[in-house]
Amino acid sequence: MSAARGFADIQARFTAHLRAPDRVAPPDGVDPRRIAVYARLLFNNIDTLLSNCFPVLRAITPDADWEALVRDFLAEHRARTPLFPRIPQEFAQYLADAREGRNDPPYVAELAEYEWLELEVGQDPRELPDQPTAPAGDVLDVAPLLNPLARLRAYRYPVHTIAPGRLPDGAGEQPTWLVVFRRRDDKVIFVQLNAVSARLVELIAKNAGASGRELLATIAGELAYPHPERLLEAGRAILEDLRARELLLVQRSAVADATPP
Repeated sequence: MSAARGFADIQARFTAHLRAPDRVAPPDGVDPRRIAVYARLLFNNIDTLLSNCFPVLRAITPDADWEALVRDFLAEHRARTPLFPRIPQEFAQYLADAREGRNDPPYVAELAEYEWLELEVGQDPRELPDQPTAPAGDVLDVAPLLNPLARLRAYRYPVHTIAPGRLPDGAGEQPTWLVVFRRRDDKVIFVQLNAVSARLVELIAKNAGASGRELLATIAGELAYPHPERLLEAGRAILEDLRARELLLVQRSAVADATPP
C-alpha cells in the first residue's frame, strides 16, 4: 500500500470514528483520550447548531432521544454541501428521507421542514422590490406578483401549532396549508391558507401576467362552482388581504424578474 493510500485510509477511519465513536473504532495507534476530545467537539457543535435552528423540535424531544437523533444524523447522513449554515437543511432532509422504521413521532419531519423554511426565508439574500404594495386599480384587474421570498407548503399535521404540551393527536382530515415569507421590514411570518387561497397562490406563482379575475375564474372552473360571482367577491377579499400582508406585491409588469432559486 502506498503512503498516500495509507494516509487516506487513516483519515477515512478517523473521520468515521468522529461521526460515530460508538460504532467505528479509532485508527490504530491513536490515543483514545485525544480523539475523544475531537469527537466531543464535533458532536457539541452540531448539537448546538441544530438545537438553535429547530427550537420547537428540540423542546418537544426528550434529551436522550435528541442526542440519539443527532448521533444518528452524524453517523448516517452524507451531506451534499460543505456549507455549515446549510447543515440544518441537511438535517431536515435526513428526517424526511432516512428515518423510516424508526420510532420518531410521525410529525417530526414536517415540523423540521417548517422550521427550516423559516430559516431559509430569513437567510435569503434577495431584497424585495421597492415599489409600493398597493398599485392603483382593482385587485381583480391587475396581475398579482407573488412575494419571491415566499414558500408554500401543504402539511398533514398542523406544524405551526406544535409546542411542548400541545402535540397533534393525528394527521388532519384536510392538509394544513402554510405560506412562509419575509416582509420588507425583514420580519419572517407565516399565513395559514385554506384550499382555495392556497390554490390561488399556486396559480399566481405559475401564471405570469394573469389578472386576479382570470385566476379566480380558473379556480371557479376547477371547482365547478355554481355561483362564480360569489367566488369572485370572496377572491377579491383574499387578494386584498394577501397584498396588505406583503405576500402579494405590485403588478408583474412593474417588477424586475425575481425568480426563486
